Amino acid sequence: MNDDKITVAMAQIAPIWLNRDATIAKVVDHIESHESSNANLIVFGEALIPGYPFWLELTDGARFNSPLQKDLYAHYLDQAVQIELGHLYPICLAAKKSNTAVYIGIIERAKNRGSHSLYCSMVYIDKQGKVASVHRKLMPTYEERLVWATGDGNGLQVHSLGAFTVGGLNCWENWMPLPRAALYAQGEDLHVAIWPGNYKNTHDITRFIAKESRSFVISVSGLMRPSDIPSTIPHAEEIIAACHNKFLANGGSCLSAPDGQWIIEPQCEQEGIYLATIDHHKVRQERQNFDPAGHYSRPDITQLTVNRTRQSTVNFIDDN
Repeated sequence: MNDDKITVAMAQIAPIWLNRDATIAKVVDHIESHESSNANLIVFGEALIPGYPFWLELTDGARFNSPLQKDLYAHYLDQAVQIELGHLYPICLAAKKSNTAVYIGIIERAKNRGSHSLYCSMVYIDKQGKVASVHRKLMPTYEERLVWATGDGNGLQVHSLGAFTVGGLNCWENWMPLPRAALYAQGEDLHVAIWPGNYKNTHDITRFIAKESRSFVISVSGLMRPSDIPSTIPHAEEIIAACHNKFLANGGSCLSAPDGQWIIEPQCEQEGIYLATIDHHKVRQERQNFDPAGHYSRPDITQLTVNRTRQSTVNFIDDN
């Protein structure tokens, strides 16, 4: 096999909504499936484990002191991922067994922030099954701010994958020029954008980032239908009654080449694994006339400073 080439897989799936363990089991099945067995990297959507907070826009999520909102937040907290407790171990084991790196979106219950606030995090698990980075979303969007805290720069990291250097961002972070620039400066040439779903989010920005960075760009979305709302979650009847569309998230996963041409056009309204083999030679061709962190940058005039310290509210100094 050409050392310049890797195979990437986009896993566009629905969660077992607001059920952490069942969704993790579904993710493991897709990592180990025949369709993704030859992939060097498999990517899942934003907030997939245990799911995106779709109830907010359906149930007056901004109503202060609402018992309904408090119930749902408490349930969300219970079903969130605590990495320190080993919740991601089945996925790490599957990645190691399959020799496949994984990008996946989780709702993180962060121990170093008291364990009662939630972060929309993008986790990279390498081929050895190690959690190599956890990127907490820098700025939640609109109603997301009612349940997600703001993240920090610790996860603005890239990783070697064959000939490629891979990095990524959550959802509308991909519109933020400076986080993109932070990844470009580290040599990123395979950019991963994860989304809760919807064609409207992925069809323009995927190709735009590819052209700006002269990199391959993979956008992976989740999928969500009213029928995916379990009757067992708190206030399920109210949430289902407020659903008036066929899809809460209709997918839109896609893959662009560094020249902005589609390799896989946006895929909508169905679950599936979509694979493609990409060639790093194409990156090197396109960088000939534009390299945003190299010969087409002017660090003598403009520079970016990035704070990658994991933020916490306290630093303990112990005498021991």
